[in-house]
This record gives sequence, structure tokens and C-alpha cells, in this order.
Amino acid sequence: MNIPFQSHCLTTDILVAGGGPAGVSCAIASARQGAKVILMHDRPMLGGNASSEIRMHILGADTGRAGVDLEFEPRETGIIEEIRLENAYRNPQRSPSMFDQILYEKCVAEPNLALHLDTRVIGARTEGSRITEAEAHCAATEDRYTIRANVYIDCTGDGGLGIAAGAAYMRGRDSKALHGEQYGQETGDSKTLGSTLLLMGRKHDRPVRFIPPAWARKFSEEDLRLRPHASPDKGDYGLEYGLWWVEWGGHLDTIKDNAAIRHELLAIVMGVWDHIKNDSDHGAECWALDWFGAVPGKRESRRFVGQYLLTEHDILKPQPKSDAIAYGGWAIDLHPPEGVDRPEESPCVQIPVPQLYDIPLRAAISKNIENLMFAGRNLSATHVAFASTRIMATCSTVGEAVGIAAAHAIRNGITPAAITEHAGVIQAIRQEILRQDGFLIGIQEEPAKDHALTARISASSETAKGAAANVISGQNRAMYRCCDIPTERTLPGSHRWISQPGTPAWIELRWDQAIPLDVVEVVFDSGLHRRLTLSHSDAYHRTLCWGTGQPELVRSYTIEAETENGEWKSIAEVGENWQRRAIHQPAQPLKAKALRLTVTAAWGIDHARVVRIRIPAR
Repeated sequence: MNIPFQSHCLTTDILVAGGGPAGVSCAIASARQGAKVILMHDRPMLGGNASSEIRMHILGADTGRAGVDLEFEPRETGIIEEIRLENAYRNPQRSPSMFDQILYEKCVAEPNLALHLDTRVIGARTEGSRITEAEAHCAATEDRYTIRANVYIDCTGDGGLGIAAGAAYMRGRDSKALHGEQYGQETGDSKTLGSTLLLMGRKHDRPVRFIPPAWARKFSEEDLRLRPHASPDKGDYGLEYGLWWVEWGGHLDTIKDNAAIRHELLAIVMGVWDHIKNDSDHGAECWALDWFGAVPGKRESRRFVGQYLLTEHDILKPQPKSDAIAYGGWAIDLHPPEGVDRPEESPCVQIPVPQLYDIPLRAAISKNIENLMFAGRNLSATHVAFASTRIMATCSTVGEAVGIAAAHAIRNGITPAAITEHAGVIQAIRQEILRQDGFLIGIQEEPAKDHALTARISASSETAKGAAANVISGQNRAMYRCCDIPTERTLPGSHRWISQPGTPAWIELRWDQAIPLDVVEVVFDSGLHRRLTLSHSDAYHRTLCWGTGQPELVRSYTIEAETENGEWKSIAEVGENWQRRAIHQPAQPLKAKALRLTVTAAWGIDHARVVRIRIPAR
């Protein structure tokens, strides 16, 4: 019987496969660079492990590493910060589905981005070392696609696109001897980190019973002695989110055996909840199992072989990389592959990462397929290094950088594989990452076509830590705590204008000769020393500022320009800002002798903070 699938041929600059945090950021970044982008994701909602069907919160280099206002601000910026700020303000109820919606809105808002949900990339054709076509299908609409692109980017996690193209890849745990890694295995094997089904409990005002299915696993207190599982009333973290350690299946094939892993994880979830509810006193009499996942949150499967292989040495003894496009800082987070079936082992061993480290572009470019790039947990890394880079905010920043790099490769008429042969292209990519409010360790934004750099800058007031001229310092945060950044790579200072207490407060840029004013870009302080991510853990949530703009953010402001004839014209009047980066254009291009930004209120502080003002020149 013929299935009535319709065939379509799509042509684009870039195909991004996979719509988790890495893929979403990658696709948006490429589209904003002017490239035509197709993003295909095999689920009905975006977000991957952070989506409503899995519900893992997005963690990054700032997690487990205390930030200090105006001293050390490790939280990732760029597109992931834009998403986090949007979610914090518009999703006060912490709805997982609302987070899906925000990701969806971000993608469909980009005119250069075509989004295909429920669509899996299932094949690729190659000529020599180059992908010529990819194949995809959408069972929901009975459509088949042939996609012809210049650059293909695999953000699928499992690496389906790259594998179909014959890209070199790795799997499992490396031996110590292979790369000289202290934390490798004595003998390499095919085991990986396991998968998890998260659960959410809800506390009621009366006792609630739980009847497990007959096939639920049985657990004793001894089995779970290293795995916290009591209610908050017993001094533990809440049953409203978790339990992340419900992990299993790393000793199997996390791709081919996924159905079996899912069933066993369901049996474990039911068994653990049965133990919490019905065995001894865990303070859970009034707790009910409210939600549990149907899709395993997969930690690890394949890792591609890139032009550079990140190892333990890059993480624990970091050295500067000339092609660094992102940074990491999460601990080397190793788990027993068998998960709960290793009750005598801690559910995780976290090896502290002493300082933030560089992630090079070469680790995101295939070693043997010249127009294939990748971002996410399939980055080119050993198992030990992967245990740090796999975290979702890190994956997102790599994804954004890869998207920018792919667009630059197309603009320069070269393949991704050839980027590293062109120092000027790498430099342009890195500078664009900074211009998009990214951060690279020890790297400043270089003087470019920016009228702000030639202006005389003054302000209604300033502070010792926050001179007005800091808005053109070339760095978007304070990062000079030497225990977290090598001293020789720090750029001391707050890198923002800070007014004296009291608003309104203004900062002004003035020129000897009028300049053409087409666009104004402003970066505000969004409290990068603080954690910020959607979490269903009440204890974690209490460490955040949620349901509002961040305290340091400018809430309301105006921008005015003084024209050649001395008339002041309004460029923007914003009464409710919750984003870090703002871009404004005058109603009509004009010549300006001066530009004034007036801050009328912040969300939680009594003064104004502005990190960057840029006025791109033609």
C-alpha cells in the first residue's frame, strides 16, 4: 500500500537539524546575520531537554560558581540571555508550556528562519567530503523533504544528520591512556551517561494514596541511601521537581535501546515514588505524583570528531584558544552509567573546574565532512571533557557562535572546514559574537565602524566604578576575579556607566560634526552575577529574581537625538523594558550632533546602569 507522502525540494543557505537550546540559538543567530535558515526539529515543541516534555532546567558556567556584582559575572549572554529574560518576565507562573511558546515565538519572529516542527532529518547524500542534500520527513503532515544547503549544522544531540553523511564520531568512555586523562577509564568502553525521566509532585491539603503498577521496581532505604528523596518537611529538596538521579541505561545503547530504557525508567519512577509514599516516613503523606516524563532526558550518545578534540586538559588546565567562540565552566559531571543500579556509588561525581575555559570553533567543525558543523552535546570532546561542555547554556552559546560562523562562511564563499585557514574570518566571527552581546575570555570588542567611539561622552553623574566612558570599553561584564579567570586574561573594571543614586539620569554622546544616525544599540546591566533559569525546584527558584525585570535592568528610558539645526527628536520612549539588549531606529534616518539616553527608572536599584552604547556607521 502506498503512503500518500508528498515530496518537496527546499533550498536554503543553512540547514539546522535539532531544536534544543543549541539548535534554536544557532538558527536564530544565522538568520540574524542575514542567512536563509531552515530549522527542523523532530518534536512538536522546541527546547530539547529543556522543553515541557522533559523539563530539565538550563544550567551553565555560572551554576555552582558564585558571582559577585561588579566583580565576577559568569552568566551566559547573547540569545540564551534574551530567552531567559523573556521567560523570567512573561512566565511568572513557571509554566513549562509557556517556555515552549517563548522559544517558538523567538523562531517565528525571524523573517530569514523557516521552522519545521515534527520533522526529522533522516538521511544525507554526499559527493566526496561534502553534503549535497539532506532528507527529512514529517509523519504528521505526510511530507518528505529534500533540503539543499551550503552548510549543514547538526544540533540533534544524537548526531543523526552527521552520521547519515558519514561524519567521524566517537562513543563511550575513553581510556586514561588514550588522551592522558586522569579521570578517564582504566580500560575504555562503550558506556555513556544514562537517561532520566523527571517527575513533579504536588502537595495537597489532605493525605493522597499511591498505588504502583505491578511492574514497578522495588527500592529500599539502603538502595537510595546516597540519593536524596524526602519531602522538604524532612529537610530535603522538594518533591515538586526531580528527581534528577532517577537515571538508567548508560550501559545500553541510548539510541537503539531507547524504548527499553524508557520502560525501565518508568518502572524506576513508579518504584521510587512507591518507596517515598509507602515505605517508612518521608514526609510525603500529602504529596501526589502530578507529572512524569514520557520522553527520556538523554545525557549522552554520540560525539563527533572535529578539527579539534577537547580533553580533560582543556578543562582543568585551560589555555587560550585563538579560535575560541564560547566558554565553559560547569564541573566535570560524571555519573555511573547504570544509574540507580549502582546504589553503592554516588549518583554523580563532580570534579571542580578551576577556571572558565575556552571552547574553540574547531571543536564544532567536522574533521571529514567539509560543510558540516555541530553544536550541543555532540561537540568534539572526550567523554570526560563532554561531562562539562554538555550543559545546556554552554551548548546554547556554542550554538549561537556556530550559527554566526556558518553565516560568515557563506558570506566569504568558503566551507566551514576552511574557516580556520582564514585568520581574518575567525577574527570577524569572534568580533561579531561580541557585538551580539556574547563574551569571550580576555577579548575586547575592537574599534569598528561605530560612531560612539568618536563621541565626547558625558553624564548627569557617574561613580568611581562606573565612568560614563565605560559604555565604549569593549567588554560587556566585569570579569576579574583571578580565581575564576587567569589574571593575564582579565580586563579589570565594571565595564558600564553607573550613575549616582536617583533617577532620572542621563548619558550623552556628542560629536564635533553631525553623524548619520540610522540605528542605536544599547546593552543594559541584567545582573549577570545572579542565576537565572526556569526551574520547577522551589528551593532553586528562591535564589532567582522571577516574574519581574531583573533589579539592575533599566525599566523605562527615552532616547533623543539633537539634529544639525539644534532640534531634539525622539528616537525611543520605552516604559516597560525587561530585556538586556535594545535596538532602536529613528522614524527616518537623520544627522545627529548629539544622542542622549535618559533613564527614568530601574526595576530594583536606585540608579542607572548602561553597559554599552553603539551607533553603527554605514
